[in-house]
Amino acid sequence: MGDIGQFLPMILIFVVAYFFMIRPQMKRAKDEKKYAAELKRGDRIVTKSGLHGKVMEISDKDNSCIIETMAGKLKFDRSAISMEMSKKLNPAAVVKK
Repeated sequence: MGDIGQFLPMILIFVVAYFFMIRPQMKRAKDEKKYAAELKRGDRIVTKSGLHGKVMEISDKDNSCIIETMAGKLKFDRSAISMEMSKKLNPAAVVKK
């Protein structure tokens, strides 16, 4: 029992770090990957650098998309799209009864 008692604090620190740091980061990465895969033409998006635009074309071949902005059309990698900001830009439809 004495040997396990010495390692118990280290085990607890690892468990706490997993549940408060590692697991949420893995969930966020999974959600961002899912969001990037579900992009479609006409979606209004914001890139991680702050560029606002609308998706014009999506290429599965090189995992990129063409975004129309006020300045013209730009080609971006799908991973450059900010999931959080884009979701705020496209609010969910409210169902009225």
